[in-house]
Amino acid sequence: MSRIGPTFTRLKSQGRKALIPFITAGDPEPGLTVPLMHALVAGGADILELGVPFSDPMADGPTIQRSSERALKHGVSLRQVLALVTEFRKGDVDTPVVLMGYANPIEAMGPQLFAQDARAAGVDGVLTVDYPPEEADAYVATLAAHGLDAIFLLSPTTPEARVAAVARHASGFIYYVSLKGVTGAANLDLAEVAARMAAIRAHADLPVGVGFGIRDPETARAVAQVADAVVIGSRIVQEVETSPRETLADNVRNFVASVRAALDAA
Repeated sequence: MSRIGPTFTRLKSQGRKALIPFITAGDPEPGLTVPLMHALVAGGADILELGVPFSDPMADGPTIQRSSERALKHGVSLRQVLALVTEFRKGDVDTPVVLMGYANPIEAMGPQLFAQDARAAGVDGVLTVDYPPEEADAYVATLAAHGLDAIFLLSPTTPEARVAAVARHASGFIYYVSLKGVTGAANLDLAEVAARMAAIRAHADLPVGVGFGIRDPETARAVAQVADAVVIGSRIVQEVETSPRETLADNVRNFVASVRAALDAA
């Protein structure tokens, strides 16, 4: 069984919102990924989103694109990402882990083998950017058979019929892309986010996480007023990119802790 649902249930009972930080596996080097995952949890993360490096990350802005490039220079593959999750589970058996990536590496491995090995490694959910819900019946069923949640993206331009289709397929939570653009873009419209939350919840009885464009504790706190979870990626990856190795884990933990404090004060 996935850890995601029980995590949201526990947080709701506490009157708290989920904090979901993102890093790319293997960035800046594979040996730092597991320590960074533990640092995120120490800072107050409720669910970890772990990016699978890919050569053409079309949904990602320059910051996360560069993180994939750094990881790929170390030869980090999907199998190595699963090995990193296995290593993380030696020290943390509770925090849900979601893999975020693209269909090509999964298709190359084979969805059945991927789902089997992901579950064995300790993965809880998978967000595959380019598996459209209209073509995902078999894939979603394969994930579900191995206790993995299938997480889908919705955006400001998603038509109502597609929201309904995602609601039929999704489990764990729904990821709402809060703006038109790639990760790391600016100009977050909080009024529009609030309106879209109501529209999504009319179709889906799942928690909704909001990501893209959240770069500081103040914005995270504002988003948490209307969402069930706040997802932060580019800002954390930027910290990974610019921090000296000796202070990297501390810097990431401290930033996440500042966001956690803002969410809990909301």
